[in-house]
Amino acid sequence: MNTSSTSPWSCGASRSGPFPKRSIEIGAIVVSFIYVWPVAVAYVAWKIAGYPALDQMREFARSGSWSMGSRDGQSRFARAFETAKSNTGFGPAASGNWAFEEYRRAELERLEARRRALQEESRAFAEFVEELKRAKDREQFDAFMAKRRSEGGGPTIEA
Repeated sequence: MNTSSTSPWSCGASRSGPFPKRSIEIGAIVVSFIYVWPVAVAYVAWKIAGYPALDQMREFARSGSWSMGSRDGQSRFARAFETAKSNTGFGPAASGNWAFEEYRRAELERLEARRRALQEESRAFAEFVEELKRAKDREQFDAFMAKRRSEGGGPTIEA
């Protein structure tokens, strides 16, 4: 007679008591967030990073990136991000159709040229507005000085 259960709560009952190891870990994380939250944050970050070994953490501290045993030096997150970027239309995903790729390349070049033209127009307009501000400031200053001279309140310089 088989008395084992398929319930997830019964997987560790004989070894670790009435609660499985996972629930104790979750409880410890919750308690540590309440009392010593920096430790909990560090533990969760370590858990998200995939439990990197001490030598991998040293390598990260030295180089600034996780190698995780990959040939290209990218982390699992970086590889997943690149894959997702190329599959969602945000990156250069190849369609396999040469004609479409040519059309897409030409359209992207046309849009980039238009973006550069708009950026140049924006810069020229900003310069124009700045010149108008300078001219207005100059006009106001000249009017102030003319009024002051006509009132006789100009500065007197004695030698």
